[in-house]
Amino acid sequence: MALIGTKDVELGFDAPHFELPEPKSKRIRSLEELKGEKGTLLMFICNHCPYVIHLVKEIVKVAETYLPKGVAFIAISANDVVNYPDDSPDKMIEFASFYNFSFPYLYDESQRVAKSYFAECTPDFNLIDSQGKVIYRGRFDAATPGNTNPVNGEDLIDAIDRLIESKPQKVDQIPSMGCSIKWK
Repeated sequence: MALIGTKDVELGFDAPHFELPEPKSKRIRSLEELKGEKGTLLMFICNHCPYVIHLVKEIVKVAETYLPKGVAFIAISANDVVNYPDDSPDKMIEFASFYNFSFPYLYDESQRVAKSYFAECTPDFNLIDSQGKVIYRGRFDAATPGNTNPVNGEDLIDAIDRLIESKPQKVDQIPSMGCSIKWK
């Protein structure tokens, strides 16, 4: 496992459009179709990363809180499934079902979408405002598998609340940390 952080990029860039398959529904889903009225949280995750597994139950709870408030949640796996078969589309369906995802979990086989969002790790969070601008690329919270900090989503929740309340985002965003995306 290679620990890596979210790439530091200038915020405010246009969220790249995508159309990706959703293994569970066997449909092609787009950002345009899935985006929320207030905003959208786009997460690059995978099934086997201990950092994702450490947070996933709380991610689901945060989604359940904010979906009714107009913030859509979308998860994407971009890992190379040839060398990491635990991240295959069939395993994605199992993972999403096991954790009761109330949001789509899409498969980026070409890895183009991950690259267009500068994703480097799992989890990697991109909060997109209602104008389609990426305004947050920080961590979920201070919890990691190797520390005793509570898994509570406080950093991401603050960013989502600021989005909903039309308040400026914090300038100093702490990068997410996790496993590197498994590039082909």
